[in-house]
Amino acid sequence: MLYAITGQDVADSLAQRLAARPAHLERLQALQAEGRLILAGPFPAVDSNDPGAAGFSGSLIVAEFASLQAAQSWAEADPYVAAGVYASVSVKPFRKVLPA
Repeated sequence: MLYAITGQDVADSLAQRLAARPAHLERLQALQAEGRLILAGPFPAVDSNDPGAAGFSGSLIVAEFASLQAAQSWAEADPYVAAGVYASVSVKPFRKVLPA
């Protein structure tokens, strides 16, 4: 089943985010290689593709996992969690409707 993982950044976490980004991307690339990643990306803190020093307010990942517990375990092990980038992480079942 698909799960939507949403991380909410702590304020002023851009430096921590940038430092942990390579490890974060490595995990996402592993999901992609397994054919389980639907989409992933950050929420810019301002209305711009390149928010610069404003940074990001969080991230969204939609991926396939065997269970809600498996998705939660994967999310809790994210390098952004360990680096203190995320203030909170939400994991919810997701049903893709479009595009078909």
